[in-house]
Amino acid sequence: MSNEIKVQSSNGNIFADMGLQNPEELLIKAELVRQISKIIATRKITQTKAAQILGIDQPKVSALLSGKLSGFSTERLLRFLNALGNDVEIRVKMKPNSDSQAQTRVIALGTRIYRISKEKKLSKIQKLR
Repeated sequence: MSNEIKVQSSNGNIFADMGLQNPEELLIKAELVRQISKIIATRKITQTKAAQILGIDQPKVSALLSGKLSGFSTERLLRFLNALGNDVEIRVKMKPNSDSQAQTRVIALGTRIYRISKEKKLSKIQKLR
């Protein structure tokens, strides 16, 4: 009997590694939820108070903070960040000539930038910072 643990390297997106549909979107939503959770924890807001601020019921706040992403669109998560007093910026700009293809980036509170390939075939997210 072996107690050996098998480890597999990730491509940087656990959702892609698990073979889930739309892994890029799931990673973006997970990062947005992480930021929402961080804000709620930092401000020591109860789930009941968070529910009032976000305009949802407490069980949905619990589901959100537990990482249940279904039922929460990216747009809705962005509105939650606004409701918690955070600005959300979306910028459109020309891609640098050095990049082979245009990219979508999510910048979360100045801490991380993720690059998402536009081609579904590639479906890679690379940490830039």
